[in-house]
Amino acid sequence: MLTLANRHQLMIGTVLALLIVTTRNEHFITLHTLPAASWAAFFLAGVYLRPLWVLPAMLAFVWGLDFFPHLASGASLAEIVSGGHAFCLTLAYFFLVPAYGALWFAGRWYAGQHRFQWRTLLPLVGAALAGVTLCEVISSGGFYFFSGRFADTTLVEFGSRLMRFFPASVQAFAFYLVSGAAVHALFSATRGAPGTRKPTAA
Repeated sequence: MLTLANRHQLMIGTVLALLIVTTRNEHFITLHTLPAASWAAFFLAGVYLRPLWVLPAMLAFVWGLDFFPHLASGASLAEIVSGGHAFCLTLAYFFLVPAYGALWFAGRWYAGQHRFQWRTLLPLVGAALAGVTLCEVISSGGFYFFSGRFADTTLVEFGSRLMRFFPASVQAFAFYLVSGAAVHALFSATRGAPGTRKPTAA
């Protein structure tokens, strides 16, 4: 089980929150922008942050980022979710609860499997793939079928849209996951981070 001191968890949580704030609504890696970090942040929060209240707190945090600008302009919550203020803010937005939850639970499951050994990569990749796939299907499926933005929805069209947009989502997720894994390995090897075990010959 991966466990960290409270101060380390606080540091990681702060970094994840800053990543969400600075990258939300960006989707592609360019010279000037980073990909959206929200998916990876929920997965990594599941891995590193132990308190159960972290998940609802993070959900409230991203909801605030998305809704506050519209509420501050005078719109009511009912007006926003009716779809009149932003393309993505409809009743289907609430599908993000199980979508982000899937990422968080996948990360939490991996935390129980973690060892500071090469073989830990297999459960890490498995948990990441399961979490990101469930998140994509739930969030994109919810938006496609229930947002009211698409007429004559079909499973065939949804499948084609999934194949078109999912790779970019995986790319962004993988970018942060690999970066986080590299930082974790470096810190663990040089500082002996709590909750890790030194590599063994096994």
